Amino acid sequence: MTIRGCRVIAVEGTQAAGKTTLVHALTAHLREHGVNVTSTGEPARASPFMEEIVLHGLGDFDLIAELDLLAQHLTVPLRAARHHQLLITDKTPANVLALAGLVLDPLEPHMSRVLGAAEALCRAWMPVAYDAVVYCQDRYDQKAGGDRMREKVLSLQDETDDALWRTLRSCEVQPLKLPTGLTVTERVHWTSERLSGMGLIAP
Repeated sequence: MTIRGCRVIAVEGTQAAGKTTLVHALTAHLREHGVNVTSTGEPARASPFMEEIVLHGLGDFDLIAELDLLAQHLTVPLRAARHHQLLITDKTPANVLALAGLVLDPLEPHMSRVLGAAEALCRAWMPVAYDAVVYCQDRYDQKAGGDRMREKVLSLQDETDDALWRTLRSCEVQPLKLPTGLTVTERVHWTSERLSGMGLIAP
């Protein structure tokens, strides 16, 4: 399925796997080759809830913050896809669900019911909304560049990777596993070749 004529490619993976770098590099590469492409950033970086929790130390992750992120992962791509041939997104709703299962208190009232409903929505939406999901498997230094948005999840890199993979598979998504150890240029070419082979971009 396309979103009103726009193909959607997601870049996924755990923290500090090189997702955002690949999103920007792939978008630039495709634009240079005449593709009408746009990309979306990581919604958590624009979330006022995450800013309060992570940057200002005001409280911890809660259901409200996670629901806000989930909503952004749905609405931001829908709006960005307008008037474009191809959209590349930084993460998917599955990423929110995977991390929510690791950081939220399971004893909080209504938690299981709300997360269960969110998971059902993602299982129904993701297979039709995303034409391909590229999965980054590298593990870079999470503290590189002084990125404070990762501070509260530094210890969850491996757990997030496992939880995210399970969540994607439960949503019936078969990610394209990006080989590890590639340069950014090699990552772009590998991804472009796979997308071309799937008929998502011109060869």
